[in-house]
Amino acid sequence: MKSVRKYFVEDIPRRKFLQMSLKGGIALAATPALMTQLLSCKKPASVDSRLKLDPQVYNRTIQKALEKGGEFADVYVENRISRNIIMEESKFKSAVFGINQGAGVRVISGDKTGFAFTDDITEENLMNAAEVASYVARGADKFIPVDVKEQNRESYITVSLPLEDIADDKRLEVMQRANQAALDYDPKIKMAFISYYDEVRGRTIANSEGLMLSDELPLMFFIVQTLGVGNNTRHMGRERLSKHSGFEMFDLVTPEEVARTCARESIVMLEAKDCPAGKMDVVMQNGWGGVLVHEAVGHPLEGDSIAKKIGVFTGKLGQKVASDVFTMVDDGSLPNFRGTTNFDDEGTQMKKNVLINKGVLEKYMTDILSAKQLNMERTGNGRRETFRHLPIPRMTNTYIDKGADKPEDILASTKGGIYVQSLSGGSVNSTTGVFNFTCREAYLIENGKKTTPVKGATLIGNCLDIVSNIDAVGEDLAFGPGICGKGQMAEVSAGQPTVRIRGINVGGSRARG
Repeated sequence: MKSVRKYFVEDIPRRKFLQMSLKGGIALAATPALMTQLLSCKKPASVDSRLKLDPQVYNRTIQKALEKGGEFADVYVENRISRNIIMEESKFKSAVFGINQGAGVRVISGDKTGFAFTDDITEENLMNAAEVASYVARGADKFIPVDVKEQNRESYITVSLPLEDIADDKRLEVMQRANQAALDYDPKIKMAFISYYDEVRGRTIANSEGLMLSDELPLMFFIVQTLGVGNNTRHMGRERLSKHSGFEMFDLVTPEEVARTCARESIVMLEAKDCPAGKMDVVMQNGWGGVLVHEAVGHPLEGDSIAKKIGVFTGKLGQKVASDVFTMVDDGSLPNFRGTTNFDDEGTQMKKNVLINKGVLEKYMTDILSAKQLNMERTGNGRRETFRHLPIPRMTNTYIDKGADKPEDILASTKGGIYVQSLSGGSVNSTTGVFNFTCREAYLIENGKKTTPVKGATLIGNCLDIVSNIDAVGEDLAFGPGICGKGQMAEVSAGQPTVRIRGINVGGSRARG
């Protein structure tokens, strides 16, 4: 079976869309039984996304991978069943259905890594991939692998309404509900864009230490964007909802709530004035604002940068790097969060890792290779985008831990500055620690109150300065879902309580008065 098969439709009525795109007509290289299960708009029979291979196949593949030398080898087998549906201008624009499966074989020899993959899972192809990966270890000492034995890990993901049991017209229904709620919010909302994605990813990991693990991970990602038009301007709002869960995600947060939150931003920002520029105090609302420390602090704490001695936190373990009120955590065990899995893509149990504790750097995030290079524990941060990618250290659910301050007191005690309600995203240079972020929704702070909305605001600074200048942390910890790019894409959550940063550089479109 080769990679992903896709099918697109353009501007067709809902009934015909269901009949054509969800019942058939999709060129999938799958068995007739699997086709029927995947593509029926009725409630399908249960589909097991886990691929069953004889443990001896894993043993022989690992032995082949280590036959030229090396100290560690693993096999990663993956099967994804996914749906992606787009609605724009009140019409269903496209649908993509995919079955994506394959396996990667890796060998570690010292600081070198050999890797090869196949998207056609047979023992012959696995052995070929193992032979290719083994070349990196030529001439190295040989390691005798331990025969694999199936093991279990604690599970952090529960499902009430399995995705494979949901009829596809239910997926279209939640999209229509969100679309209507957005358009009903205000006449100035001229268009809504709705994106629905779900997948079930089955994976098996086997390695030369004798580990063999399998699980099945459901994932949902729901995005609403709304275009507000008025006052000779326009603003595109955005709101996202994502969890590792079943369809019950929409019982916890309805599609209407997502749409109205998005539409509110679009309307409010039509009144925005140009943002002043200069150094000023910044109060950041709880939730997705945590992406700032994800980028500015989290990436420099990933073990591959530290092993190469290029991160700004290199050599600073046990040292004071932030203010006393700042504690930063990466926790891949938060139940059903977007960044949560039962174990990472190397088989290490997910857990809570306190990275910076009351200003003191305590831990880096590692995968198997960087943990070996740094002589540190494996923290459960070895992640890969697909079977075609090597695992590398990545964040999971990263956040500033809650503090003791009340959010309203933080704002009231800030004489002037910028209140950041949401960020679009940004980037960081992990070597220098310099970052920049674009504010999607922000307001002036005047005499301790949030006042005029402002546009064109950017946050610019150095990660060490930022974490040292945080002087107030609220008790209202919240999270938002996102996509992290580091050569590979990864599902993450970022979070924080309301926080105040003293004296940050704010880029704007007018001089500060």
